[in-house]
This record gives sequence, structure tokens and C-alpha cells, in this order.
Amino acid sequence: MTCQDKVIVTDGRYLKVAHVHDEEWLPTALEDPATCISMLKGPDGAHLKADVLTFAQKLPDTTPRYPYRVEWDSVAVIRLAPYATWWEKRLPQETRKNVRRAAKRGVTIKIRSLDDDLVSGIVELNNESATRQGRPFLHYGKSWEAVKKDYATFSDRSDYVCAYFGEELIGFSKIIYCGAAAAVLQLMTKSSHYDKRPANAILAKAAEHCDARGCSFLAYGKYRYGNQGETSLQEFKSRNGFDEVLVPRYYVPLTLKGAVGLKLNLHHDLVSFLPARAITVGRSVRQLWYSRSLKPV
Repeated sequence: MTCQDKVIVTDGRYLKVAHVHDEEWLPTALEDPATCISMLKGPDGAHLKADVLTFAQKLPDTTPRYPYRVEWDSVAVIRLAPYATWWEKRLPQETRKNVRRAAKRGVTIKIRSLDDDLVSGIVELNNESATRQGRPFLHYGKSWEAVKKDYATFSDRSDYVCAYFGEELIGFSKIIYCGAAAAVLQLMTKSSHYDKRPANAILAKAAEHCDARGCSFLAYGKYRYGNQGETSLQEFKSRNGFDEVLVPRYYVPLTLKGAVGLKLNLHHDLVSFLPARAITVGRSVRQLWYSRSLKPV
């Protein structure tokens, strides 16, 4: 269903939750939720069979504005006010050293748009290993055409921050501009060049570039993932100058089933009901399983 130039989709097996498609990458939030709620309850939204609508405000709008149930999205954010202040005051000294170390070891950073040469570099990077972070890597083995199609999204308001060692692409990040904020869609580097610290150099350059474009924030997904506690990804983001910012997310029941489901917190997945320690143990078991069943290439 289309509402206010936004595509509304549903997911969920038992409790159907409607949400804005690609919400994280859009320049504006759902500005008139009451109209969307009315449409979902009416003939226009009947085919979606939604029980709950969820939507969030967007940076820098972090004060709740609507009279619906509020939960908080934990977003990893660099405040660019300006870049020089962030570099000197917010970025840890060790990470600044890593950025300088990357340059000394021959890494160059370029801002690029998507073209055939960059697609070829991404294909090679994707195929470095069948596994990443102890899990099967979904982009491994994809064709050149499939990779180009994947990365062609939001081409009118995105850039690629690319790390090169000589002519070899050893890492990149896709940055999407979303109004006052920019967002990291993906960050990937070659593990064979880890010693050159390309990830640190890429994120520092991304922050500098976004500040030059007039963005006030650079967001990189979630800072905390539910009740998982400390994670290596959270630590990585913290080391690279990201802070936690809480953004209001709303949940609106559309049916009696939706109202009951919200009271029982059924709009969250099973993992959210587990204690942090159980999640940590489960993650370790999963990584051990994949390390034995999948042979890295």
C-alpha cells in the first residue's frame, strides 16, 4: 500500500506488523500517521491484513510527538558539529592513530559513484570468503549483474567511500543521504588487509565527507541490539566515534489481535525474550557450528 509517497509492507507470521519499506534510508518520516492508520483499517489496506503499524521519527527529531505506544530505537550516531571537533574530542586516540596508520601503509580513500569498475571491485571483495563473522556470507558467489542490481538502490543520493591499496579495492562503505542525516548502508573490508586498518580510514573519511555536504549526523544502524548486552559490533562502533541516540518508535494496534499482541510483546522476535547470557551462549554455539560445517575460502 502506498501512503504519503511511502510504501507500506507487512511481515510477521502470526502477528502481521505493517511498516514503512526502507524506512531507515528515506529522507523523511511518516508525517501523517493518522491517515495511514485509517487507510490500513479501510478497504485500501485490507489486502495487507495488518494487526499493528510501526513507524519511527527521524534524526534530529528525538522528542515523542504522537499519542501512541512508544519504544526506543537505539541508533549509532556520529554528531558532526563540526567534523574537526568530532575528530579531536569524540574519536578515541587509538582510532586516530589507526587512520594515520592506514595512510602510512599505502591506503588511499576515494569518494566514488557506482560504475562498472566499482562493481567489479565489490564482486572480488564479496568473494574473498564464503563466511564472515562466523556466518555464511549472503553475497558470496553473486554474479556481476546481481551485485550491480543490489547496489544501484538510492543511486541519486548515495556515495561510496572506497579504500584502495594500489589499484585493489580493499574496502568500501555505501553512504545514503537522508535529509539532515546520512546513513551507512554497508561497510565491508578485506580481511587479508586488516593490518592496514581500512575500516577506520573509511569511517573517518565518511564523517568528513558528510560534514562537508552539510549533514549533521552520520548513523550506522543500531547501537544496542535489544537485550544482547555488549557485542563486538557495538564496541567497534564506539571505538570509531559513534554514540547512542534514542529515537522514538511507535506501535499502533489496528485489530483486537494487534492490541493483545502488543500487550504480550509479540511484536518482538523470540530472541528478545531471552536473557543476555543465553543470547551470548547461543551466538558462540552458532559460530562454532558454522566454523566446523563451513570451510572458509
